[in-house]
Amino acid sequence: MDLSAIEQEVRQLVEEVAGLAELRAGQVMVIGCSTSEVLGKHIGKAGSREVAAAIYRGIRTVQEQRGFAVAFQCCEHLNRALVLEREVMERYGLEEVSVVPVPTAGGSMAAHAFTQLADAVVVEQIRAHAGIDIGDTLIGMHLKQVAVPVRPSQRTVGEAHVTAARTRPKLIGGARAVYEVVPQNESCT
Repeated sequence: MDLSAIEQEVRQLVEEVAGLAELRAGQVMVIGCSTSEVLGKHIGKAGSREVAAAIYRGIRTVQEQRGFAVAFQCCEHLNRALVLEREVMERYGLEEVSVVPVPTAGGSMAAHAFTQLADAVVVEQIRAHAGIDIGDTLIGMHLKQVAVPVRPSQRTVGEAHVTAARTRPKLIGGARAVYEVVPQNESCT
């Protein structure tokens, strides 16, 4: 597996999805990733620290340029909890849980992120503004309502299938509802 190619694929993917999602500084992107799937193996059966490190580098490059936060989803053995920076947890009023992700309980990607973030914590849930799912890890439970699929031009990382989503506010109201800003010289009657 060419790790530099994986890093580049991820960098391009994250850049494209952040653009399609119009992700702003301070908003959150959730990343679900099976390094086993990237290697063409069954999810949870062949995790790789080296692949996780390459993917992490690709994500961080874009994150640092754009200023958004990242939450790394753990595997099902930790109930898909999330690794993120303490500052993000505090900003969004999330509650820390006590666990240290390891490759066999959390997954290689989340375990690697936990060791790399400046002040890593684990939380049970978040409502992210956008997300990328590398290897069909099921990130939907961590996206804000309403999730809208985005179709990045890159549909795989290594051998893993990729899906992505952005979110939008709920459309509420009835027949008289307006969903775009009305100029100030107009009024509602």
